Amino acid sequence: MLNLSLRNEHADDIENIFNLTQLVFLNATHTDHTEHLIVNALRDANQLTISVVAELDRQIIGHVAISPVEISSGAQHWYGLGPISIAPEYQQQGVGKALIQHALQQLQQLNAAGCVVLGDPAYYSKFGFQPHASLILDDVPAEYFQVLAFNQSIPHGTVKYHPAFEVKA
Repeated sequence: MLNLSLRNEHADDIENIFNLTQLVFLNATHTDHTEHLIVNALRDANQLTISVVAELDRQIIGHVAISPVEISSGAQHWYGLGPISIAPEYQQQGVGKALIQHALQQLQQLNAAGCVVLGDPAYYSKFGFQPHASLILDDVPAEYFQVLAFNQSIPHGTVKYHPAFEVKA
């Protein structure tokens, strides 16, 4: 395991987070390559609830964002995980795992009801995320939209991410 330092972002990290996120998603599939813009738009809208960086030798090699989501039923205190970015040369070395675990712990300390994520079911199930028929994200295959409830109560409804996720390049 790498000797990582995890911490909340500082103002002077913004450019490095932007560049890292842009690099990581540059050639990714299943994306419109705007994740770096999304993180900035969330920050600008004061909707970046959690923004954690992973440092190795004082260099940012990873970042995770968590922001509020709306649920059509009116359920409160739900959040969405992502984007998450790990420098390509440090992927599959536990950086993402450390970031996600750290961010989820912070989210629980905020008394969040739960968290949703859009991503690989095989990966996110390791953190307890599971698809749930009662909570959906429009136009997304159910198995890729997953839920982690902190209080064991999963609401019914449609999830909507902040408008920052609709930003165009």
